[in-house]
Amino acid sequence: MRLDKFLKVSRLIKRRTVAKDVSDQGRVLLNGREAKPSADVKIGDELEIQYGQRILTVRVEKLLESTKKEDAEGLYSIVKEEVRKRESDDFFL
Repeated sequence: MRLDKFLKVSRLIKRRTVAKDVSDQGRVLLNGREAKPSADVKIGDELEIQYGQRILTVRVEKLLESTKKEDAEGLYSIVKEEVRKRESDDFFL
């Protein structure tokens, strides 16, 4: 399954066009490498997605062409979630 479609179906990103833009900006890593929107996602792959200062790492558990909102979280499991501190925050320490 394409990366941009997986991000949309799993509801990690709300719209497929937004998922494409985020991937094009280099904010999605697939198994540790920068991924294009057309990259092939398989069960067991790890995705690292950067949302502003927040970074979410998930493992792909299932692949479905479409899903209901309540079933979307079953497509992945969260490996780690972190918030990166902005460099400007160090100024006030």
